[in-house]
Amino acid sequence: MLRITRKNGEGVRIPESALVAGKVVPSAPARRRGPAASYEELARVSARAWRPVESERLGDWELRAADGFTRRANSVLPLGDPGVPLDEALTAVRAWYTARGLPAYVQTATGAEGAQEPLCAELERRGWVREVTAELWTGALAPVADLGGEPSGVTLSREADEAWLARYQRKGVSGVALRVLGSGASVWFATVPGDGGTGAPAAIGRCVVDGRWAGFAAVEVDPALRRRGLATTVMAALARRALEEGASAAWLQVEDDNAGARALYTRLGFAAHHAYHHHRAPESSAPAGEAAP
Repeated sequence: MLRITRKNGEGVRIPESALVAGKVVPSAPARRRGPAASYEELARVSARAWRPVESERLGDWELRAADGFTRRANSVLPLGDPGVPLDEALTAVRAWYTARGLPAYVQTATGAEGAQEPLCAELERRGWVREVTAELWTGALAPVADLGGEPSGVTLSREADEAWLARYQRKGVSGVALRVLGSGASVWFATVPGDGGTGAPAAIGRCVVDGRWAGFAAVEVDPALRRRGLATTVMAALARRALEEGASAAWLQVEDDNAGARALYTRLGFAAHHAYHHHRAPESSAPAGEAAP
């Protein structure tokens, strides 16, 4: 008698004489399946990949501050109930940010189950202004690692060194900004040196590995060297390292008006999961030079 295990795990027994042919069917490699995730899971993972230098809880809300470096690190992440009526919570939020010399922002999301369309409506009814809508995209990690063959010419580092920062879009990065850039469970910085290995790199990227997730950010290429596959090369190198650390799924954030990035990420197999927004309190003004979320 032979014992056969069906795909669903059920075991059956058949006479050996009844077997004509057979083979072992391996499990589908989990790392190649597209990721399924809730909004809350992705919100928490993306927040852990871009940590503020100061935070405080208000019920289930997290108030975050990082000296004005990006809205993501200087806004409220409202995952749940603040523990007090909404108007009281918003008053406390405005006071907290005012005490730090920062405009008050609340980060919200739409377009996914469990997202915050009702909170968006309540904020806008109270005069909070929606600014800089972007999207969080997800995709399988292994196909990214497989693109372009074996990535070469890419240096991976645990820190954003001077060369990496020379290509980063935000100039004059402060110590606070470096702490945000270096935050996350397992952070990697990728650099493709420029011609001759001097000056600003040809391309850079950042990846944070957190459990099954690898989050990509700051993928930037010298404008004179675009459309040569450097962004793909950077992401493939980072994806390979993330696979080695056990990740299987990927996420990234892209602004609505970044057509080039959206086309690239679509080719790499990513798709939009949800949109996120930053609502600014009435009469709050954004700090000078603040643009990206």
